[in-house]
Amino acid sequence: MPAETLLTASDQPMAGPLLITPQVFGDDRGFFYESWNERRFRQDLITAGLPTAEAEGLQFRQDNHSRSSRGVLRGLHFQLPPEPQGKLVRCSVGSIFDVAVDLRRGSPSYGQWVGATLSAENHQQLWVPVGFAHGFLTLSDDAEVQYKASGFWNRDCERSLCWDDPSIAIDWPLQQAGVTTPLLAAKDAEAPGLQTLLSAGEVFA
Repeated sequence: MPAETLLTASDQPMAGPLLITPQVFGDDRGFFYESWNERRFRQDLITAGLPTAEAEGLQFRQDNHSRSSRGVLRGLHFQLPPEPQGKLVRCSVGSIFDVAVDLRRGSPSYGQWVGATLSAENHQQLWVPVGFAHGFLTLSDDAEVQYKASGFWNRDCERSLCWDDPSIAIDWPLQQAGVTTPLLAAKDAEAPGLQTLLSAGEVFA
């Protein structure tokens, strides 16, 4: 599974998130690929610079599956300690624009974002490590998204970041999704901006 570092809006590589492209075997009957291989995933993390001990200690605690209609935006979500979550995200039906925002206060890319289109056609996956907010916009009529999470869901740790915070300026492909304003859950529509989260101490060290 080749993995590549993504670039920010200012064309700088962001340490942490990885776009993973699996090897797909296909013919006129259909296709086959490994959507998850623990050994290869850990090697991707180590190759990208994660310490070996940390990569080998990573475990996934639960798998999640969502279905969304065109123009739905889910996010930006994250969990604080003691139950933070890293997420390995893929889209098995339709297509989405998937985004990770760096919330690591000491990071050179703090407050910046990276994004990638994940689809049933390209089979790509986005690794969103602990320390990042995650969200996606549905580009197709319907999309089914699965992700592995490294921590259990914990209501007390769960937080949201405003999807259109101007200080982050995510370039959401709303026109491609066919909407001018995305469809949001109430908690996402009311989510605070990055500065509010920082003032409340609700970002990562």
